[in-house]
Amino acid sequence: MKYLVSYVFLILSFVSFGQKFGYVDMSYLLSKMPDYNNAQVEIEKLAKGWEQEIQKMYQEAETMQSDLKAEEVLLTQEMHQERQATIDKKWKEIKEYQKQVFGFEGLYFLKKKELIKPVQDKVFEAVEIVAKNNRLQIVFDKSGELVMIYTDPIHDYTDHVLEELKLE
Repeated sequence: MKYLVSYVFLILSFVSFGQKFGYVDMSYLLSKMPDYNNAQVEIEKLAKGWEQEIQKMYQEAETMQSDLKAEEVLLTQEMHQERQATIDKKWKEIKEYQKQVFGFEGLYFLKKKELIKPVQDKVFEAVEIVAKNNRLQIVFDKSGELVMIYTDPIHDYTDHVLEELKLE
């Protein structure tokens, strides 16, 4: 057993000997880029505007609800139901708008992608150049989860796996 463990470590050391790895701190790099900081400011400004707009819509719906409650005794059942339906419709519109702005693939997400992606692309291009100049096969981002942001294509076996799965 002792020889088996030694043998495995010996094999692993030979396999990893030829590959060079590196890492970068994407958060630090992005924080040093004026374009990224400007994009962040613009995104925060837009988000605050949308939040204020949604808050105003909430207040309007709450006012409508409290007005209905105050006038409830004066209204017929039919009038009460109509106004309640209007209020319910207003709440539904607010939820839809909130989803449209802050939901998955919403305006906030799209604007953030539009403003930040070009800056990230510049960083990725620079990482690729550095990786090639330093003959690194794999570059990791240490700022978040362990993510490969550059790999030497020679080590990409995706096509081989697709062939094995008989997918194209």
